[in-house]
Amino acid sequence: MLEPSATAWFDGVHARGVLEAVDLTQQPDALSRPGWWAVVGEFEGRVRAWRFADVHVGRATTAPQRPGGRWAGPGTDAWSSSMGEEAYRAGVETIRARIRGGDVYQVNLCRVLAAPLPATGRGPDASALGRRLVAGNPAPYQGGVHVGPTSDDPGVWVVTASPELFVSVDGGRISSGPIKGTAAHSAGLSSKDRAENVMITDLVRNDLQRVCVPGSVEVTTLLGEEQHPGLVHLVSTVTGRLDPEVAGAADACRQVLDATYPPGSVSGAPKSSALRLIRELEPVPRGPYCGTVGWVHVADDGSVRARLAVSIRTFWWSDGMLRFGTGAGITWGSDPAAEWAETELKAARLVALASSTAT
Repeated sequence: MLEPSATAWFDGVHARGVLEAVDLTQQPDALSRPGWWAVVGEFEGRVRAWRFADVHVGRATTAPQRPGGRWAGPGTDAWSSSMGEEAYRAGVETIRARIRGGDVYQVNLCRVLAAPLPATGRGPDASALGRRLVAGNPAPYQGGVHVGPTSDDPGVWVVTASPELFVSVDGGRISSGPIKGTAAHSAGLSSKDRAENVMITDLVRNDLQRVCVPGSVEVTTLLGEEQHPGLVHLVSTVTGRLDPEVAGAADACRQVLDATYPPGSVSGAPKSSALRLIRELEPVPRGPYCGTVGWVHVADDGSVRARLAVSIRTFWWSDGMLRFGTGAGITWGSDPAAEWAETELKAARLVALASSTAT
């Protein structure tokens, strides 16, 4: 066992004690081995997984309690941004110019907030922040993974309150729930939001078609509205039936990721052009933000169930810094000031919770 004090929690599942850690870029068929795996992927492409020893299913969705564990976050004035308002608005104008030139249709432009949070050993108590988020900002894909570093593994520290499904796999079917369009209230959702959602939904449909039976991919919900604390989102749902040759392959999870990663809703369309522009405009890597976080369960008979979220509304800690990402989707119809305001809206509630010193 690499790390007996490791913890992970998602969707009523609590897990402790890591048996093995893998990098899926180096071991693409690792998730063919039976067990329950926590998965964390970075936006830039690296995806890692940890197979846990002690897994309990059926509890309420909350973070595990560590004796005496309290969350002591940074001060509200300690946060800095990788892009200020002027730079962000300039980035929006650059994307609009590229859209006008025909290079791209939509790009998700993000910035990373960071605050010093020194800690020793395994780092601050991720489960304490997890409980704080569950109480103050409940989300359908709430969870976290806290694995301390060992001689064989650098570990991971991620806590999420994600509202967005990246992919779920169950019974040979795959689903995705892209979010595009965010406002404080339903009345604030615009025609730009709706057009953007349709654009990204079509991109996700195309991604899923790469691993599904031809003709089986369909949009079951288009432009649905979902209420979340302080926000409303436009959410669509795309489903399909996995190609049996993919579902039965030892590297099935890797094939699904190769077809869909990084998530379309947080990259852009066309995806390859959007990724090039993101690398040009964003001054720091996103890391776990806009990647994926969740779990994969491989049964003894080789069947797979998975639930991976897009890791938005997500905190991660490393090198003495607590980080949180926020962004907005940019189209020709974007107003730079409004897009900046959207990034502020998405961050405000969660950063305030993480800056609290409450239990």
